[in-house]
Amino acid sequence: MHAILHALSLTGSMTWEILWALILGFALSAVIQALVSKSTVVNVLGDNRPRTLALASLLGAASSSCSYAAVALARSLFRKGADFTAATAFAVASTNLVVELGMILALLLGWRFTLAEFVGGPIMIVVLALLFRPLLSERLLSGARDQAERGVAGSMEGHAAMDMSVGGEGSFVRRLASSEGLTSVAHVFVMEWAAILRDLVGGLLAAGAIGAWVPDSFWRGFFLAGHPLASRLWDPLVGPLVAVLSFVCSIGNVPLAVVLWTGGISFGGVVAFIFADLLILPILLIYRKYYGWRMTVLLTATLYAASVVAGYAVELIFAGLRLIPAQSGAKIPMQGVRWDYTTYLDIAFLLLAAVLVVRFARTGGIMMLKMMGGSPSGTDMETDMDMA
Repeated sequence: MHAILHALSLTGSMTWEILWALILGFALSAVIQALVSKSTVVNVLGDNRPRTLALASLLGAASSSCSYAAVALARSLFRKGADFTAATAFAVASTNLVVELGMILALLLGWRFTLAEFVGGPIMIVVLALLFRPLLSERLLSGARDQAERGVAGSMEGHAAMDMSVGGEGSFVRRLASSEGLTSVAHVFVMEWAAILRDLVGGLLAAGAIGAWVPDSFWRGFFLAGHPLASRLWDPLVGPLVAVLSFVCSIGNVPLAVVLWTGGISFGGVVAFIFADLLILPILLIYRKYYGWRMTVLLTATLYAASVVAGYAVELIFAGLRLIPAQSGAKIPMQGVRWDYTTYLDIAFLLLAAVLVVRFARTGGIMMLKMMGGSPSGTDMETDMDMA
């Protein structure tokens, strides 16, 4: 019982430390998604030119941070005419370049890890694009498109199909300040939380349990912490493999990254681990449903390679700039609730969240929530939302 309470205490401390940042991050994402429609995204992702991939990355960074919803939306974009490389870049950016991920990294690991996110994420997308050029044949694409058109359900299909943006004329500010704008922000905000909640809770619980029960000596041995050069070569290779087996994706893997960092994994290993959130086993099975096993093999190999390369690149760049933080100062948050700036911010943003949740419930949001895992076809979903 003492061990269980210790693990739950670590989980609670980490949750309280990052709560306000999560609410702020999802609120900012909701504002952007309320102003940018998914049809607009499809229209600008028709090829794999560098400019298009850069735009896909920016749009992805402003979109969902849920890995399941990201891959479902990427399939939806592909079916509607978006280029496969651009759709994949969108999915990678929507889980690895989002604001809330950077804020949580800053709170739990420090600002250098946030900087590493925004340096390594584009590197990962560039590596993917370069690998796709020789490996993504027309035959492979044709087979993937045929499988995608079958509409086999994966996870979070309904959420990916929903377009809750505010239409009509007027400036962004005017549309956002309207009654419809507030409703749209509230709907996106709650739906994003519902999409990520399972992974976030799972990641926090896993991090608390591992931090409390697994001794640092195990991780130091596994990550070769006593051998600096060997660990820099080994850790980016095994970091993504740990992510695959963790079953925790998106921002839910950051608390576990804290445990690995305090346990001795290298800086590049942490980055590679975080970037492998689209490689966990449940998502690999979804790829098979979406695109067939041949494309799943390609996605698995290229996403793994891109995560590893991004880990190595960040390690080299940050080492050259002397920006790698000392592991000796790393620690898992254990202070719990105290009357400091974190508590005041948590209370303020919990009040904001309460306002949005009430708006969500009063404007047909409950019906939408029930459709989150619905049909992969967005037509009926969007019609139902308009009626709501």
